Amino acid sequence: MIGRSGNPTLNDNTFDRHDFAHDPMTIGGTVNKAFMTLALLIAAAIVSWTMYFNGYNVGGLAIGGAVVGFILALVISFKPSAAPYLVPVYAVAEGTFLGALSATYETLYYGITMQAALITISVFIALLIAYKTRMIRATENFKLGIFAATAGIAIVYLLSFILGLFGITVPYLHDNSLIGIGISVVIVIIAALNFVLDFDFIESGAQQGAPKYMEWYGAFGLMVTLVWLYVEIIRLLAKLRSRD
Repeated sequence: MIGRSGNPTLNDNTFDRHDFAHDPMTIGGTVNKAFMTLALLIAAAIVSWTMYFNGYNVGGLAIGGAVVGFILALVISFKPSAAPYLVPVYAVAEGTFLGALSATYETLYYGITMQAALITISVFIALLIAYKTRMIRATENFKLGIFAATAGIAIVYLLSFILGLFGITVPYLHDNSLIGIGISVVIVIIAALNFVLDFDFIESGAQQGAPKYMEWYGAFGLMVTLVWLYVEIIRLLAKLRSRD
């Protein structure tokens, strides 16, 4: 049984439901795909960022990027064999959304984007080192705990969105009170720990000789966690800065 991942795009059956190929998935290949995906995401983010500061209304681009990214994430999750074709498009869509989102926050709090990016990269590197040195081990209880916490956060966000349509606000989730900041800190920690499960999942897939296209799928899973973590960090920083 392949290890369980808290990342909703990666689960026990992702590798098991496919025939293993003669040209198998490798960790090195997955890393290369992840860097290519990240490069596309950053390039798209720079475009929407530049458009924003040149006076263009990028609200539509941001919403469109978020919606397209969400739809593509669902399609890729249910059809991993399409990952080589759809993951690059997903990266561009998410990059467009993140660029516009980051520019909006940067207007409100100068320097916040660089801070959020550096913290996100630092957390990723720290957890990768911790995983490789086995300082953190993806035990079954650890996986189940992070999976449950991630699912719980997703449900809360979904309820917040639905209730928001009726003018109802979930207490503390979006405000800058000490409780609200504490909630954001917990969400950031849970988002970050998903990297450990992603590393374990990709390593297990490579050991099992999963099909080559699963390298793109593994890169996709990392990008999902990376985007989530960055968004949560910039939200947390914004809460902290708004208290000054």
